[in-house]
Amino acid sequence: MTSIQPYGALAQVIADSTSVHRKLDQLTAQAGSGRIAETYAGLGGGARVSLDLHPQLTAIQTWQSNIDAASGRMQVTQSAMTRIQQIASDFNAQLNNLNGLNPQNIDVVAASARNALTELAGLLDTQDGGTYVFAGQDTANPPVPAPDAITASGFFTQIAAAVGGLAANGAAATAASTLAVASSNTAGTSPFSTYLSQPAAALAVPQVQTGPHVTQSAGLLASANSTGPSTGASTTGSAMRDLMRGLVTIGSLSSAQANDAGFQDLVQVTRTSLGGAICQLAVDAGAFGTVQSSLTAQRNQLGGVATALSAQVSSAEDVDMAATLSNLAQVQAQLQASYQLIASLSGLTLAKFLPAG
Repeated sequence: MTSIQPYGALAQVIADSTSVHRKLDQLTAQAGSGRIAETYAGLGGGARVSLDLHPQLTAIQTWQSNIDAASGRMQVTQSAMTRIQQIASDFNAQLNNLNGLNPQNIDVVAASARNALTELAGLLDTQDGGTYVFAGQDTANPPVPAPDAITASGFFTQIAAAVGGLAANGAAATAASTLAVASSNTAGTSPFSTYLSQPAAALAVPQVQTGPHVTQSAGLLASANSTGPSTGASTTGSAMRDLMRGLVTIGSLSSAQANDAGFQDLVQVTRTSLGGAICQLAVDAGAFGTVQSSLTAQRNQLGGVATALSAQVSSAEDVDMAATLSNLAQVQAQLQASYQLIASLSGLTLAKFLPAG
């Protein structure tokens, strides 16, 4: 005789319903977060992928951030360099107005040169987010400590004194004196910070890490060239020093010197020096632009790698939302059916299975 055991069946249905409820909770959590699980243990075989790739993604994001920060500083630097190049070109052209035919022009150009020197000193103290972009690795300190007082500095007054002795000493000696002052790193003579008042070989620009054990130079120096020392006649070896020397020389001339024997020779030396500075500034700016383009390309490359790695991480950690929502609907229906079955089984009694008397 077959026996009926409704309470055993009820227990089984309740157990199955509990399992379905757990599945519903899991699918609900996945639908809400979009993730397979919140722990590595819940990822199953995908845990290894997640553990391996997250550190790589973090490193790439750090390198991208480095490049972004450097690119911002470099753009600010290029803007300042553009203005510096304009100053150099403008005064190289104005040297044509320094002659004995119109002596009054000399005083006008000299005053303009002094103003330009102050502007140049301020440009060399350009900052980006509190970082001095022309300071090399000494980014917390201004390259020119007192830009507004540059015309009262030893650099200016010593060159001005040499120019003031033009009539007595001649153009060659005057030019040699101004060159010595402009080349000096001595405190009280150099217009630059202690760090930048060193030989060019001792200076360095900031480095940007763009990959594992890969760095890129990303900066310009106020007191030295980035592509090697300037060459040619009457140069300090630094385009920026040559430009400053030229501005101080022009700014120290006066109409009273227009007929001095060495006046035009000194103007010609200054023209030659400024011409060399203009060419070298263009070389440095061009090389700097090449670095900017290289960093942009590296960032794009890193972005491509990050996208590929993110896709792999997503396949290991993220759910297929369409499939999850479909499964969720099915499990909800299954759970509802189990509740109905439980309700029907719980209402069974032995009397319902006995024959009517």
